[in-house]
Amino acid sequence: MQIHGTTHIHGPHGINAPHSAHRGQASPNAPASGAIDRLDISAAADAAAQAAATGSVRQDLVNEIRSQIAAGTYETPAKLDAALERMFDEMA
Repeated sequence: MQIHGTTHIHGPHGINAPHSAHRGQASPNAPASGAIDRLDISAAADAAAQAAATGSVRQDLVNEIRSQIAAGTYETPAKLDAALERMFDEMA
């Protein structure tokens, strides 16, 4: 099966070749020629990428937090309250 754009899918073909594609029919939702793709990267993702690239990850802190999570002592009511407050601040 061949898919041409987001709105046109041709029907089934026999198993024998040749199969012809429907050419010359532009999809009504096809982007105009010269369209430019765009990528936006959040500040948090950019900081994470830079930290990974420069090696500025504090491995000792990561290891400590991992051990707290494994022991079940990382999530405390105070940390959960702080996380909820930050989330509500971002939503407002």
